[in-house]
Parts: sequence; structure tokens; C-alpha cells
Amino acid sequence: MTALLWALVLTPAVAGGVLLVATYGPPALARAAERVAAGVGVLVAAAVLALAAAVATTRPSAAARFLAGDPLALAVDDLSAVMVVTVAAVSLLVLIFCASAIRTARARFTGLMLVFVAAVLVTATATTLLGLLMAWEVMGATSYALIAFSWDRDTAVGSGTTAFVVTRTGDVGLYLAAGAALATAGTATPALSLNRLAELPAPWLHLAAGGILAAAFGKAAQLPFSFWLSRAMDGPSGVSALLHSAAMVAMGGYLLLRAHPLLLAAGWAAPAAAWGGALTALALGVVALAQTDLKQLLAASTSAQLGFVALAAGTTGPGAVGAGLTHLVGHAATKALLFLAAGAWLTALGTKAIASLRGAGRAYPWVGIPFTIGALGLAGLPPLALWATKDSVLAAAREQSTALYVVGLAAAVASSGYAGKALALTWRALPAHPAGYDTEEPGTRQVPWLARVPLVPLAIGAALLGLLVVPPVAAGLGLDSSIVPVTPGVGELLISAVLAVVVVAVALARPRRLPAPGPAAAWLYLERATHAGIVGPTLAMARVLARADDALEGVVLGAGPAARRVAGAAATLDGAGVSGAVRALVAGARQAADAARRPQTGQAHHYYAQAVVGLAAAVLIAVLAR
Repeated sequence: MTALLWALVLTPAVAGGVLLVATYGPPALARAAERVAAGVGVLVAAAVLALAAAVATTRPSAAARFLAGDPLALAVDDLSAVMVVTVAAVSLLVLIFCASAIRTARARFTGLMLVFVAAVLVTATATTLLGLLMAWEVMGATSYALIAFSWDRDTAVGSGTTAFVVTRTGDVGLYLAAGAALATAGTATPALSLNRLAELPAPWLHLAAGGILAAAFGKAAQLPFSFWLSRAMDGPSGVSALLHSAAMVAMGGYLLLRAHPLLLAAGWAAPAAAWGGALTALALGVVALAQTDLKQLLAASTSAQLGFVALAAGTTGPGAVGAGLTHLVGHAATKALLFLAAGAWLTALGTKAIASLRGAGRAYPWVGIPFTIGALGLAGLPPLALWATKDSVLAAAREQSTALYVVGLAAAVASSGYAGKALALTWRALPAHPAGYDTEEPGTRQVPWLARVPLVPLAIGAALLGLLVVPPVAAGLGLDSSIVPVTPGVGELLISAVLAVVVVAVALARPRRLPAPGPAAAWLYLERATHAGIVGPTLAMARVLARADDALEGVVLGAGPAARRVAGAAATLDGAGVSGAVRALVAGARQAADAARRPQTGQAHHYYAQAVVGLAAAVLIAVLAR
């Protein structure tokens, strides 16, 4: 069974890596990869779904030696079993949609998507901070590349950079948590086990809890990190559908659910997660109400709906984690459906503006009907999935705090308002002279059948996944009793249902009169504040370092010619100076030797004469020296 788990994470990683390498390989290989990329992506995603179903049933674990005392360890338990199936299913449906939606650079796109999915699967199954950190980093890097997929557009690259820097700021928390674990490791093996974090002594326990909260809130786009989701809308619709439903944003909420024991052990961290989630759900619900762009509305609602997951993760009662997990799964199907529908209309009509999409549901019913199911589910109407899962979260919150329940219920009302607003305009009568089309890209006026296929199963999921909160269904999945979600009471279900029906009715009747305060339309000015405090300084530092790197490069590149000039001068000096002197000395020594040989004639009278001369010279010197 261990082989199944390794295959689950390695299959998309290897396939995606091969496609990316082929993209930048020889031209013939790149063209071949471009032709087969879409099909390969769908086939690999289908294989991953089959493997996910297998490991969810068998619950294997796997480990590979990596660091002394800390292996790279993966395991499938109750939480990860549900999550890997959700990630795999949504990934397959999104890649089917992208097979028709992505027309250029398919190999690069599919390769990035598959590597991204592999990182998400490792994140879901990692049992140590070591594996989690590596997957977290790859997930962040590939999300940047996917958001900035249209690299020739400055806005897309800027949006990818902003999303990357903001989430990376929160990611520092994971390193703090790892540092806390290592500081108290002792003889613990593995030292970086996620389960060990709840057992850390103070103050390391609180450092780890704060680090996990920061990392999870950053990825899940909770306050104050929420606005990066707005910028992420510059990526392709398929990217938005995956990031916002079952992948990166969902992994932030999933990490909070995984760290539930740590949050409880720290004391303060659980209420911080609960209130942070509740306030995000309410504030970003109001932001969604104020949006005039469909994808921006859905982005704000993603942050709001993940707020319910954070609320559940910070709730202390039994069944809270299960409630958060079921809401995460229901939201994954619902939000993937809505984003793909928005992408289909963008392809057909060339716009995401809600006002310009008036009548789009009627014009394209194969998109409009699934979109309606998803929007009504997002609004919390019975008997759709998010009605039940949201009420399960609220039931867990009510057992802990009436104030938390009231704020959560107000956030649910806001979600009914923005979902009704989107529905109202897309189903109104088509205008006699449609306006606003082709403002963002040339519309094709048709939705390919391949783009419609994923909408049907996602609509079924958005309708039926609320059954997960029914105890017999949860028990049938083999979930541990601690993971079985809270079952909301009849009264709670009725209250939320009545509120949802009333608010949706008002939104359908008067969508343009819903509140849209200026700060909400501008995402509460979060981007301006964060840019001043985080993104701006980070980019400024990057520019300074880039200039320093350029200067260093100039020094390195200039050192070569300078060294050549010095060597040339040394060669000239050597030839004209040192070598000349040596040659002159040698010539002088040779001449002196020649002169010294001349008196050596071999005749005795010459030697006598030389002796007389030498003796006379000696006498003369002696006389003169006196």
C-alpha cells in the first residue's frame, strides 16, 4: 500500500516535470509536448483520482530517509483521506475544462498544474513539518507561475508577484513553528512531527501556534491577507477554479483543521482562529456584495467561506473539525463550479462584468443551470450542500459562544446577498442591444462542449455534498467519531433557510440596490495598506539587490579584460626589461669567459711574463698603499 501513496504524489509531479522540461527542450520535442499536453493532463489527473480513491480506502503511510531523525513522511488518515479525493476530483474536472479553454502554451500550463497538484497532495498527507514545508514552498512557487501565466502582460506578472509576496509573509510562520519544534527536540523522533507540536512546552508552544496561524491565514486569505485573492483573478479561469476551491486557499483552512489540537493547547490560538474566521466571513461577504466583476465577487466569497472553516477550526466543541472539513469539501465543489461557469462566459462573451452578463444564463443554459445550483448553494438555500455544512459550523460555534454564532449568521446573510446579486443579473431578460461584450478578450459566442462537461458533476456535488453532515453518511465513510461533523438542529436549519430565502428574494428583485460601500468595493483598502507595509518594501529591497547584483556582474565581467591587459603589460615588461637584462648578463659573462681563456696559451714564457707583471703590480700597490 505504501507504493500507492508514493504513486499518488509522484505521478503528477513526474508528468508535470516532464512537460515543463519538454517545453524548453528542442523545438521538435516542444511541439510534440504542446500537441499532447492537454490529453496527458486529463489522463494523469484521472490516474491520480483512482489512486486517491485507493489510498482513501486503504489508509497507507510512507516514509523516506531525508534528514537524520526526520524522514520525509506521508500518511492518509480521516482528514487527508477526504481531502486527497476532493483535490484529485476537482483537479480532473478543471483540467478537462482547461483542455478547451487554454489554447497557447498548453505544455507549460499543464506541467505547472500537475506539479501544483502534486504539491497540494503532499501538503494534505504530510505528517512532518519537513514534508509540509517543501510542499508549501512548491505550491507557492507554482501558484505564482500560474497566476502570472500570461507573462507578457505586466498586470498578470504584478498580480502573481503580489500574491506570492503576501502569502510568503505568512509562510514565515511555518519556519517559526519548525524552529520551535527543533528547539525542543531532545531525543524526540521525528523532531518535526506535526502531532508533536501540541505537546511543546511554553513558550515554544505559543510560537508554534502563532506561526501555524500566520501561515494558514495567509494561504486561506483571511484578514489581513485577504486582498491577494483579488489580484489572483488575473490568472486563467481554470487556475482560479483550482486555487480557490480545493487547492492552495483550501490548504490554509485544512492546515488549521489539522492543527486543531495545537490551537486548543495554546489556549489563545483557538479563539483567535475562530474570531479571525468569523470576522473575515462577515467583512469579505460585504466586500463580495460590493463587487461589479463576477470573478472578483467569487474571489471575495472564497475568503468569506474559508472564514467558516477557520471558525470551525477554532471551535472547541466535539465535531467542530468535521464541520469544517465538510464545509471545505462542499465549498470546493461549489466554488470550482462557479469559477468554471464564469470562465465559460468569459470565453463566450469576452467579459466578467456582472452588468454585461445580463441574460447570460438564458443564452447559455448549459452553463446557466449549473451556475444557478452553485449560486443557490453559496447563498445557503436548502437542500443544497453549503446550507447544511455552514449550519454545521454555526451549530458548533453556538455551543461555544452566542456572539460567534451571531457573527457567523450575519456572514451567512451576506453570502445570500452576493449570490442572489449574481443570479439576478445573469438570468434577467437579454437586452435588445447587448453592451459590454469583448471588453477583456475577444468572445467566441459559444461554449465548447468540453468546457460544459465538468459543470454537471460539480453541480451534483454542490447539491448533494451536504449529506456529509448526516451521521449515517459520515459513519459510512469510516470517519473517526472525533471527525464526524456536528448535526445542526432543526431550529438552526430553519432560521438559516428562512433568512437565505428572504435575502435571495430581495437580491433577485433589486440587485442594484444592495449595499455597496466604497471601502468594500476597494477590498477594504487592504492592498494599499499591505503594499505600503509589505509588498512595497519587499519589491524595493529586491530592486536594490538587483542593482547590486548588476554592479557585481559588471565587476566580474570587467575583471577579465582588465586581467588580460595586466598580463599583456607584464609580458611586455618581461620581454623588454627582465629578459633583456638577463640576456645582457649572460652575454657579459660569456665575453669575460672568452677573455679569461686568452692568457691560457700553454707556453711557459707567457706564464713567466704574466707572473712578473702580477708581481710588479703587487709591489706597486704595496708602495702606494703605504
